[in-house]
Amino acid sequence: MATEIRVPTLGESVSEATIGKWFKKPGETVKADEPLLELETDKVTLEVNAPAAGVLSEIVAKDGETVEPGALLGQIDAAGAAPAAKAEAPKPAAAPAPAPTPAAKSGTSMPPAPSAAKIAAENGLDTESVAGSGKRGQVLKGDVLSALREEAPVAARAPEPKPQPAPVPRAPSKPTDAAREERVRMTKLRQTIARRLKDAQNTAAMLTTFNEVDMSGVMALRSRYKDVFEKKHGAKLGFMGFFVKACVSALRELPAVNAEIDGNDIVFKNFYHVGIAVGTEKGLVVPVVRDADALNLAEIEKTIAAFGKSARDGTMKMEDMQGGTFTITNGGIYGSLMSTPILNAPQSGILGMHKIQERPVVIGGKVEVRPMMYLALSYDHRIVDGREAVTFLVRVKEALEDPSRLVLDV
Repeated sequence: MATEIRVPTLGESVSEATIGKWFKKPGETVKADEPLLELETDKVTLEVNAPAAGVLSEIVAKDGETVEPGALLGQIDAAGAAPAAKAEAPKPAAAPAPAPTPAAKSGTSMPPAPSAAKIAAENGLDTESVAGSGKRGQVLKGDVLSALREEAPVAARAPEPKPQPAPVPRAPSKPTDAAREERVRMTKLRQTIARRLKDAQNTAAMLTTFNEVDMSGVMALRSRYKDVFEKKHGAKLGFMGFFVKACVSALRELPAVNAEIDGNDIVFKNFYHVGIAVGTEKGLVVPVVRDADALNLAEIEKTIAAFGKSARDGTMKMEDMQGGTFTITNGGIYGSLMSTPILNAPQSGILGMHKIQERPVVIGGKVEVRPMMYLALSYDHRIVDGREAVTFLVRVKEALEDPSRLVLDV
């Protein structure tokens, strides 16, 4: 008996997936719940497990093909069973019904009335297709007007689509270079990242403002308590937890940075779901720390650590990446000193963290070397004014330079 392998439900707003690769070949033995293939959607990559044990008898959807939820991927035969007989070739479909004949022609040798002929010519109407009501079937002015009234609603319902601009073709490479090129199809995830980033640029009035923060206080606090923290909570004390707490505090004071535009309305979010950008081999994903304002530092760090592991393992769920109201991205882990992050639409703000670098700064009239980090806030200028953006960064800076304020919530 054959067991069908079908595309599982992909989640909200996901209507298709691409076959990444099959882990098994036809004829190979599979175990129940063993991973059979990898599906790539525009949000996550997921594995499809074997619904039963047996032999993979057929692969219907090959690598690279696009499939919809419920589509047949392949079949598994019970162990030791003979391969299922090929389905009988479908009978040829019945001949299609003849197309409806056009409207009856007037069937008269009488020429149309001059007024009728003039109106028909002005509106591109063939008088031969109009039934005449005059003597011996002559087409009169009223016949033409009636025919035009019947055609008008149809034309209104089906306007001619506007031609879309054709993509600019890629200039051909020189023969000596073409032989050294490799063409790889973009994954669904990469296509979605590209589309969403470009949509954000085309839609929002993006602007970036900068500030810098002295990380001495956070680094000293972290160095002092990191071992005790990890021993008690089972999670490492990183920098991201401090930034999440600082951002939530600033978002409370400046709600426009936590809002979004919906048509002609501004939707203010009275909750704080902070997205944390995580880089993976297949692209950037943004899991969301929900209700971050209700979590303590240990809970935030545990949540972020779990997201990082699931992102690297490819086991992240779609619901983990939905509903964010603000995003934090850390280019500093790759050595970035400064950047202008792109909004994660439809959000109105994204904070960019960067590399901590020792620099000379003036403290109390004296030059001192301090571990400094540049901060960048990209925001939608349609909803966030410059005053609010600058104030947001100042509040984040103040909280991080005196981290006891985060603990005391002041």
